Amino acid sequence: MIKRLVVVAFAAILAAFSICAQEYKLETGSPAPPNLPSAYASMVFQKPGYRVVGPSGPWCEVWFRNSLPSGPKPADSAISFSIPQGALIGILRFPSQGADRRGQVIKPGVYTLRYSDYPVDGAHQGVAPQRDFALMTPIAADPDPNAMPAFEALVKQSGGASGTPHPAVLSLETPADPKFPTVTKEGDHDWVLNVKLGDLPLAIIVAGKYE
Repeated sequence: MIKRLVVVAFAAILAAFSICAQEYKLETGSPAPPNLPSAYASMVFQKPGYRVVGPSGPWCEVWFRNSLPSGPKPADSAISFSIPQGALIGILRFPSQGADRRGQVIKPGVYTLRYSDYPVDGAHQGVAPQRDFALMTPIAADPDPNAMPAFEALVKQSGGASGTPHPAVLSLETPADPKFPTVTKEGDHDWVLNVKLGDLPLAIIVAGKYE
């Protein structure tokens, strides 16, 4: 009986350690992304950036624009933000191998984050419950920060980040946590960076795969 209790207790300790080992936390990031093209260097980003650290060390750094352009209020309740299609949200850097919401491997590097909502059609059903996303593009392949590419054009250029026909995507949503900035766990395996851009609260799922 005692032996069994010891085994159970040891298993509980291992489980607790495993959970702790998977924690993500927020740190102060660098003042600016490295080696920014001149067109981006003149833009105003929040300083410093946000560094999300995972179980194996730094996972990503994100620099958001101070404020985002606003478009018409969406009529579809599955769309949370009135951000224009293709608008630049910020810049993300993976210091080592990263991943997107689909679980696609993303190489180390610097990427633009542009807003898009997914269309309601058979090709995009089941991507996620909501329709707000940030699509990643290698910054070298996205020379104009003021561009607002249409959906199909943005999907095509984002394929340069994923290396597949599918764009490299991160889910956006309205923050559940009222404190900013924070990194919080959502569900069993998603980690959310909650920030405020001007008056706009925004959450981006930076780690986790949609099942």
